[in-house]
Amino acid sequence: METITPQVDFTTELTDLFQLSGKVAYVPGGYGGIGEALAWGLAMQGAKVVVSGRSIEKAETLVEKMKRAGYEASGIAVDVKSVAEIRDSVDFVVEQYGGIDLLVNSVGIQREQSLLEVTEEAYDEVYQVNLKAAMFLSQAAARHQVQAGQGGRHIHLLSVRSQLGLRGRGYSAYCTTKGGMVMLVKQHAMELAPYQITVNGIAPTFVYTPMIHHLVEDSAFKESIQNRIPLGRIANPKDIVGATVFFSSPAAAFITGQNPIRTGLTKVG
Repeated sequence: METITPQVDFTTELTDLFQLSGKVAYVPGGYGGIGEALAWGLAMQGAKVVVSGRSIEKAETLVEKMKRAGYEASGIAVDVKSVAEIRDSVDFVVEQYGGIDLLVNSVGIQREQSLLEVTEEAYDEVYQVNLKAAMFLSQAAARHQVQAGQGGRHIHLLSVRSQLGLRGRGYSAYCTTKGGMVMLVKQHAMELAPYQITVNGIAPTFVYTPMIHHLVEDSAFKESIQNRIPLGRIANPKDIVGATVFFSSPAAAFITGQNPIRTGLTKVG
């Protein structure tokens, strides 16, 4: 019987599965606690990296470190609460490097307020930065990628709070916006699949960054979190790099619409 299995030369076709040489990666939020680790990780696999955030000084400081280490990088300022600035930032990436292959959205904030005390101003700010920005970063990147006809990758940083509530803390705004991103990833994956653009999310548990500083100072809360994480520890930013490189790479060319919870947390808050 004639085989329908494609003929693959495994000695050559599997050698560059995780290489990003020549790819252009845009990392909004790229100088933050997680974003910086992602920027380095992408660069180390060969990508040209553009880092952005509200502070051009922080972006340029990181870029200079990366350049001294021998990597190609640029830094720009962007306020992701402005759709116009989002579009301008993506246009800059394309003008600087001739295209955009990878969007790695590491933008995110939290304004902790209990349900009975949530203000409209705080909720709107979290929505603008976490969910609305994700929508229009993806749109701006996709417009260029669709026109170029070369495919692409979108990776969004979510949180286990996209699927799990958190007892004892004021996480209404954060959880609802991250939960919205789950469906944004799934819908964008469906719409962009015909153009060979994959869209995936990464949802870590608590990661050691300035955002959780006040939480880990509470020893009882820190212990309760660690007890619910199977590996028994809070994540390090480097723990997020492998999944990001994977979703960015040729190895993940047939994976889209996924939002993995990396730590396998049990279904409790």
